[in-house]
Amino acid sequence: MDGNPNKLYTSPMTTLDQTPITQLRGIGAKMRDKLARVGIATIQDVLFHLPLRYMDRTRISPIAGLQGNTEVVIEGEIRGTDVVFGRRRSLICKVQDNTGLITLRFFHFTAAQRNNLTSGARIRCYGEVRRGGAGLELYHPEYELLGEQSSKPLAQNLTPVYPASEGLTQYRLRTIAEQALALLNDANLEELLPNELLSIEGSTSRSNTQQQTSLAEALRFLHQPPASAAVELLAEGLHPAQQRLALEELLAHHLSLQQLRQQIRQHQGPAFAAHTELRGALLKHLPFELTGAQQRVCEEIAQDIAQPVPMLRLLQGDVGSGKTVVAALASLQAIGSGYQAAVMAPTEILAEQHRLNFEAWFTPLDITVVWLTGKLKGKAREVQLERIANGSAQLIVGTHALFQDDVIFHKLGLTVIDEQHRFGVHQRLALREKGPASEPSHQRSVPHQLIMTATPIPRTLAMSVYADLDFSVIDELPAGRTPVNTVAIADQRREEVVQRIRGACGEGNQAYWVCTLIEESETLEAQAAEVTASELALLLPELRIGLVHGRLKPKEKIQVMAAFKAGELDLLVATTVIEVGVDVPNASLMVIENPERLGLAQLHQLRGRVGRGSIASHCVLLYSMPLSQRAKERITVMRQTNDGFVIAEKDLALRGPGEVLGTRQTGELNLRIADLERDAHLLEQVKATASALMTHHPSKVAPIIRRWLGNKERYGQV
Repeated sequence: MDGNPNKLYTSPMTTLDQTPITQLRGIGAKMRDKLARVGIATIQDVLFHLPLRYMDRTRISPIAGLQGNTEVVIEGEIRGTDVVFGRRRSLICKVQDNTGLITLRFFHFTAAQRNNLTSGARIRCYGEVRRGGAGLELYHPEYELLGEQSSKPLAQNLTPVYPASEGLTQYRLRTIAEQALALLNDANLEELLPNELLSIEGSTSRSNTQQQTSLAEALRFLHQPPASAAVELLAEGLHPAQQRLALEELLAHHLSLQQLRQQIRQHQGPAFAAHTELRGALLKHLPFELTGAQQRVCEEIAQDIAQPVPMLRLLQGDVGSGKTVVAALASLQAIGSGYQAAVMAPTEILAEQHRLNFEAWFTPLDITVVWLTGKLKGKAREVQLERIANGSAQLIVGTHALFQDDVIFHKLGLTVIDEQHRFGVHQRLALREKGPASEPSHQRSVPHQLIMTATPIPRTLAMSVYADLDFSVIDELPAGRTPVNTVAIADQRREEVVQRIRGACGEGNQAYWVCTLIEESETLEAQAAEVTASELALLLPELRIGLVHGRLKPKEKIQVMAAFKAGELDLLVATTVIEVGVDVPNASLMVIENPERLGLAQLHQLRGRVGRGSIASHCVLLYSMPLSQRAKERITVMRQTNDGFVIAEKDLALRGPGEVLGTRQTGELNLRIADLERDAHLLEQVKATASALMTHHPSKVAPIIRRWLGNKERYGQV
């Protein structure tokens, strides 16, 4: 920068993503650090730091016509200023125009501010009109004192309100944005989407035409919308300028996942033969027949793992749809070809459930099943590690302990990850590094990966967050399953619910009573599992009652679950540790206490523990009053449907993508401008545009990813 304080410049060869923010006027080290806290380091970052909302300062409203809860600009003469002492000290200032009088109120003010607001001075204010003790008031309005000459011109554009942090005022952010916009041109902010891919499908019924908006035009518009802009569309995020940016951001995330997929598929994968004898032997021993959906999915997986390219497949199936036996058949194909298979579960209870299932199925086939969890210590752990390393363990079941450094597989060919949303993406990818240890590292094949979930992922999320995976869906429940009847009962009718338990268990069936806490808590109103178990033991002395929660030792948990499965307990009082993997066909009744504390997906998972046999099954949602509107909506959805995919879509609508995916995943899809739910209509176009770019404009792919995701890879190299 030269000596002229009003001059800004960037080198003709420098693009805005390479121009530091300190090139702008008034940005020293302190302001640079404050801006860094909101993710602004370059001039391009300023341009992509978009307003949260807009204020209309383009017209002055007469004071007499003001209404509460509206944002307005007023102009008038100060008639008096005073400090008043009530519950809080405040500075009040009376302003009058030729139609009426209004009060400005400041709770935080300086002596200089009080002295400046002198009677007779003309003032222009902007703020929200509220009803106060003195009638209509403006609380802490933005204002400027006007000279005696003619009024300053009003704003020509809507005024942006930016995301800010401590030490960054709206005025400062606006002046920085204005400087950045003055530098913006087509040369220093490259248009990365070719013209033929720029059209954006109309996003609402109001607009079904195709719009073409360049990146520079979209940014200029969003920082300085004209007074005539469609404010309603801007507020909803559906203006073509916003949609243009959302399209490119979603495209960047999609392309990064496609690159990840390409990287993995460039590796060699083991090709497994069919092994119909092993498959036939397992099917012969099963006490049930595969559904049509299971057979279709098994065929999709069998074709994948017969190829010398690593499989990356997500298997979705509602609770009780039979995903585990699909995983078993895929594992047999790997084991029959001389490889090992590993099954990873998020909890010890679920890992133990898998171990029992696989042992029952595989032991008659002379296949060795071992298991490995974090709780396994000392000599017992050493023995299991040795068996995994020398290949005598053919199927390995475990928790996250499977991807620890000291676990060395002899010849791992297939990994099955159950309830994948409980694991971070890095953990999922870590298992691909566990390829056959017998091969040199540079030639090592990457194991096939089957990722299973009983939490159906809405299509919008699946297309965005799991674009590196192929999909299989088991959309059919096994024959003989009866839909679970769900009722909601207020806690005041608790005694009726206890009688329902007595009746169900008296007929020889079993029941669950699910609590959301372990110990009594003064701050939370949920009944604790330990207290509930004691109460129910007093009320139902004739029943055998067990208790399981997360603080029990793993061995104790497994013993209680085994006793319940064997019919040695009538009623199991539990926390949500039974959410996944527990299969007791004789359980026909579940009571979920304080269901208002749980999300839809979790409620659906819990309910899936009953209705696993042919007995008519029931789920009682025992709620506490008063219910929030959102809790009422969740309970209504649970009563209306047993369809996990419908529930998943409702869950997404109620909670948003971050919560649906879980905290481990949200960081992987950190959207700045796009919104997965709002912009779902763009996803098909994103997919097609990504394909066209990779085929016809491959040089554009890396710059688009870099613009939106920075230089880091999407998931990093594990």
